[in-house]
Amino acid sequence: MSGHSKWANIKHRKGAQDAKKGAIFQKLAKFIIVAAREGGGDPNANFRLKTAIEKAREYNMPMDNIERAIKRGTGEIEGATYEEITYEGFGPGGVAILVETLTDNRNRTSAEMRSLFSRNGGNMGEAGSVSWMFERRGVLSITGKGLDEEKLMEASIEGGADDLVPDGEDGYTVYCDPSVLSQVKEALASKGYVVANAEVTMVPKNSVEITKKEDAAKVLKLVEILEDHDDVQNVYGNFDIPDEVMEAIAG
Repeated sequence: MSGHSKWANIKHRKGAQDAKKGAIFQKLAKFIIVAAREGGGDPNANFRLKTAIEKAREYNMPMDNIERAIKRGTGEIEGATYEEITYEGFGPGGVAILVETLTDNRNRTSAEMRSLFSRNGGNMGEAGSVSWMFERRGVLSITGKGLDEEKLMEASIEGGADDLVPDGEDGYTVYCDPSVLSQVKEALASKGYVVANAEVTMVPKNSVEITKKEDAAKVLKLVEILEDHDDVQNVYGNFDIPDEVMEAIAG
């Protein structure tokens, strides 16, 4: 779990940087459109839409953009029709990778995903080849110095969570069923905890530790290239890169 938490935080920071350039807004809009199309435009009755809106607000997406995306999803405004496709494959070192996309052209996206994998030390797999290595979970990052783990655990369980893992020196990662993510977030916030990030994500059941800087750099390069593709919403991997290796790469 710790490997996932570390990578989730890296992705969150990267997403915040992308948002400054406006690059992430298009991806967030697609997410909102599909959520509204499938479950309606009322976030109080559509958990997925509520989560999509919360994520958009985290990245300071203008409300006009959010409302326009909802209307496109409900059909009030015409626009492209997006299809959800998950691609599975293996990266350098055999790490498992899941890529969630929203596309208006399945053939184009499939060809481009296959090319990105093969050109960056990986290969595409068949449906089901790696998805069994992951499970969909609600994940919350709690930050703060001097947190009492026992009290946080108690508050998390009361809120509906089922697991708590230390995340470095200044925080914890809370895990829950996706259906109670908002409930857990509100419960923890009401008790004064700082919820830095809350999302529904794919968590690896087991992680592959990458201890060599060169191998880790190759894996991160592939993931970043996949994430930068316009149709990609999320990229998940079952790798765990130790802090000292991450620091060596950053340096």
